[in-house]
Amino acid sequence: MPSKKFAKGTLYNCIILFLLIPLFTNAQNSHLIKIEVDKSIAKVQPNMWGVFFEDINFGADGGIYAELIKNRSFEFTKPLMGWSIVREKPQEGEVLVVNRKEINSANPRYLQIKKLTDDFELVNEGFKGIGIKKGVRYDFSVLYHQLQPGVKMVLQLINGDKKVIGQGIFNPEQSGANWFKQSASFVATETNPKAKFSIRFQGKGKIDLDMISLFPADTWKNRSKGLRADMVQLLADMKPGFIRFPGGCIVEGTDLANRYQWKNTIGPIEDRKMIVNRWNNEFAHRPAPDYFQSFGLGFFEYFQLAEDIGSDALPILNCGMACQFNSGEVVALDELQPYVQDALDLIEFANGDVSTIWGKKRADLGHPKPFNLKMLGVGNENWGPQY
Repeated sequence: MPSKKFAKGTLYNCIILFLLIPLFTNAQNSHLIKIEVDKSIAKVQPNMWGVFFEDINFGADGGIYAELIKNRSFEFTKPLMGWSIVREKPQEGEVLVVNRKEINSANPRYLQIKKLTDDFELVNEGFKGIGIKKGVRYDFSVLYHQLQPGVKMVLQLINGDKKVIGQGIFNPEQSGANWFKQSASFVATETNPKAKFSIRFQGKGKIDLDMISLFPADTWKNRSKGLRADMVQLLADMKPGFIRFPGGCIVEGTDLANRYQWKNTIGPIEDRKMIVNRWNNEFAHRPAPDYFQSFGLGFFEYFQLAEDIGSDALPILNCGMACQFNSGEVVALDELQPYVQDALDLIEFANGDVSTIWGKKRADLGHPKPFNLKMLGVGNENWGPQY
């Protein structure tokens, strides 16, 4: 009588042989499958795939939006974050951050310069440095207020060795009770990936500054204060059927107060209220305390981008809920109507004729022709009974 060990081993061998039989059979009846990748049989609808843009990892400010100045309107939590004052003998009170929230809630802060003694500099570090290209024109602009003229500014791009690689002169031409906007341009003499921008103040007097801005002239389609041409070209080369914007979690916000509200992202740049970016302090191992949303890239610019690259626009709107990985804050059902109205108004903004309220706003921004919006998304990665 065979041993139990022998019987057990024989059983295992039989099972293995049984499992291998189909392999032997398939080997004898193999078939050749030929794939002709160059031969198109069925047409794939162009909007079956696309690209998804979210302002994450400095994708907008510091990325595709070509503004080179960080914290241009001093609205960061720390008003002078990104800026430094360089001088030999600091004078108390010569640089003040003034808050006018009662009369301008969208853009309350500005910088007041009291220039009474020696020259000094105001230096901006950019977004981890300022990328400069030799031979490119750079356009500076600023909002300013001065009761009397007296202060002149020398604009400089400076490399890591403190060498000037681009310089211009800015003379504020107007004075009085109002704010004025003025620009100046100069050409870079050297390519540098991590330059800084300096404003050297000369003369004597007092001047208020806001919206200090610097853009390369070679933006996409050469639009003033537009998008980076190289980045948009990469998107265009992909020929996406649609572009989803402005993101997912960025739409929700960590709480509803900091959700993305598209109506705050259109109109004059200085009237677009800046908020903290959703990814500012999300991860302890990679904090980004200088990550905010200026909304220089807003919904009008997104629609324009989609049109430029031949893609359908797919805007995403908040459904009345903040990110569930954070606060999970939910709006009361009887307070949901403003969210619904935002969606209806967005459709009118994109597709309405110029006789409608929001269609006229689009036309006033320079685009009387409708954007032909076909779809929109509501909510992002929501789940459970809250949703």
